[in-house]
Amino acid sequence: MYTRFSTYFRFFSGIIIVLMSIWLAILFKPGTLPITYIKNQYHILLILLVSWIAISILFKKYHLGSKRDLRRTLPAVLRINIIIAGVTTLTMYGLRELELSRFVLFTTLITGTFLELVFFITYKQLVHSKKIDDSLQDFIDTREALARELVMQKRIKAPAKKGRHPVSSHISSYIIQESGEEVYHLIDKHFDLTADDYTILSTTTRFNVLKLADNYFNAIANLKRINDIRYVNKFFEAINSKMDAGGLFIGCVETKNMRKRRIMRKFPPVLNVIYYFFDFLFKRLAPKFNITKKIYFFLTRGQNRVISKAETLGRLYSCGFDVEEVTTINNHMFFVSRKIRKPYKDTNPTYGPLIKLLRVGKNGKEFYVYKFRTMHPFSEYLQPYIYKHYNLKEGGKFKNDFRVTTIGKFMRKFWIDELPMLINWVKGEMKLVGVRPLSTHYYNLYNEELKNERTKVKPGLVPPYYADMPSTLDEIQASELKYLKAYQKHPFRTDWCYFWRAMFNIFFRKARSE
Repeated sequence: MYTRFSTYFRFFSGIIIVLMSIWLAILFKPGTLPITYIKNQYHILLILLVSWIAISILFKKYHLGSKRDLRRTLPAVLRINIIIAGVTTLTMYGLRELELSRFVLFTTLITGTFLELVFFITYKQLVHSKKIDDSLQDFIDTREALARELVMQKRIKAPAKKGRHPVSSHISSYIIQESGEEVYHLIDKHFDLTADDYTILSTTTRFNVLKLADNYFNAIANLKRINDIRYVNKFFEAINSKMDAGGLFIGCVETKNMRKRRIMRKFPPVLNVIYYFFDFLFKRLAPKFNITKKIYFFLTRGQNRVISKAETLGRLYSCGFDVEEVTTINNHMFFVSRKIRKPYKDTNPTYGPLIKLLRVGKNGKEFYVYKFRTMHPFSEYLQPYIYKHYNLKEGGKFKNDFRVTTIGKFMRKFWIDELPMLINWVKGEMKLVGVRPLSTHYYNLYNEELKNERTKVKPGLVPPYYADMPSTLDEIQASELKYLKAYQKHPFRTDWCYFWRAMFNIFFRKARSE
């Protein structure tokens, strides 16, 4: 009931703002009597008023103030008002017999936008001043105080025996108020809510994590989505540092596909495609390049960023967590992960189109292979997860590999992604024909005999796979072992024959690496 009243209040306030803006625009128009102007132009002013209100309702402007913070509400108001300006201008141009002063039109748009921004800021401060429900924040503070008190009293990092208490009805209500019943049931399924070894957070800053008692919690849940966290890995590392080995961490994210689905449902046809196109350019492509990345994070501060499923899980694995369960609740992906080690320290992560991947080379020495990115960022950490939850298909590839992007599938089909490997060839790290350079995880799937033979020669750009076209992992190993033994006896002749057999299969039998 309160939500409906708030929406009506914002709606009628919007009408008043538009009427005030029109009146002020007419009032300040040089050489114009307001009453006379309104009598002569009432029909066109009515069109302006109806267009403004209709587009605002269509794009749900009057729903913005209820759940969003100001950093998301204000840009949304600006975007909607830009659409209003465009539609109104085109309407006035099409109805040339109805002449409206440009001064009145644009003054109304500018004044109305300014007044709406002031209204939303004031409304948010008065009605929705806190990001977290007071009761939830009290619950967090209470548990943190309890943890600090136990540490000070016992002078140990964690109590030898955890205390137990009945599950408070307040705990469930706090979680349900913040995220809904399904989220509470997920947490209740994995956490022992009768113990004192867990905490519930609703934060987007690692500061609130770092102030928790050191190494006390065996379970931590964060109800805020990671899309609004500026430094995601630093946040995960902070969670890792505050948990015992084997502790559980539950969090959530709106993935790239979920975001697209939300946008397509939110806006009407055609407009949703246009909106998603520009959203993709700004939110997805801009952060990938060094120049635009700085501008993007300066403007957004990392809020409402686009993150794929693969990137989310990859970041978790890189920060020392093993993902045990993934589920969808309220168009958000919730993950249940377990701490298995300390985080990796990747001081030079790659997000751009050109990447370096660590591979096993001659004599077992690791080197970096250059490729165009075909997978989402941090996908390189997910090979154990993919191998655990998915099956290998023909060709030894992972089945249903969600790590590969849409454009990545196209690039792989025509080997565009492997063109930068020519750099490795020029540097002498690879040869033209040879076994494919493998990651450590994939390399360890091979039998010992083949692993030993592989380290005797350099990997190659054109693997024997294209010459023999094996289907299973065992057949791939047999094909590579056959090639390696033949190469040791007749290096040049073997590479010559394998090269032309591979070219024949590629061009005439449509052999592909997907």
